[in-house]
Amino acid sequence: MTVREPSGRTTSQIRPLIIETGVTRYAEGSALIKAGHTHVLCTASVENSVPQWLVGKGQGWITAEYAMLPRATHTRSKRDREKVSGRTQEIQRLIGRALRSMVDLKALGERSIMIDCDVIQADGGTRTASITGACVALAIALKKAGVPKAILDTVAAISVGMKNGEVLVDLDYNEDSSCDVDMNFVVTGKGNFVEVQGTAERQAFTLEQLNQMTMGATAAVEHIKKIQLAAIERG
Repeated sequence: MTVREPSGRTTSQIRPLIIETGVTRYAEGSALIKAGHTHVLCTASVENSVPQWLVGKGQGWITAEYAMLPRATHTRSKRDREKVSGRTQEIQRLIGRALRSMVDLKALGERSIMIDCDVIQADGGTRTASITGACVALAIALKKAGVPKAILDTVAAISVGMKNGEVLVDLDYNEDSSCDVDMNFVVTGKGNFVEVQGTAERQAFTLEQLNQMTMGATAAVEHIKKIQLAAIERG
């Protein structure tokens, strides 16, 4: 099996993954996820109300906001003060969809959970790390809100690429920017798919290669789930 330089990881090996919980004082649920050099602070805030269009329908709602801090990357980026960029909107919607897949919104009752994902440091996979860490923050918040039965499953996300015919799992920035194919998989703990995003950046891929990337993603998520469950238990 090929060893990836300079990290020394095998093609199927994820980056070192650490999820710390209880990292903020006030949020009902919080987690700091460190996937290699990508670090994201995820918080979950519980509100005893729902959007107007859900009032009286006996169910809750989960939504997300995502932001990259100005010096999360090699050069300073401007804050989204007046208008949220298209990329940010896309990631926020993705995080919200992913997290709603793990919750029984009826069991949640008329509560809203606001997820905030703030990228402290970026080295590829910020959206996937946000989903994985936010799952932990959300589960902890639901337990503290007294509705643990609303938790149906876990959800995690992983990036997978293909370069020179080889499948690479959990891409860092350098790998992501040089891959022939770039994909993101959002998968529940039970192995069901929430979303699959894939693009042939430099070279089209075959069905067999798609299946190989899918297998790499599901194996990685199974490993990530164990880390998530341990973090939720600690939280």
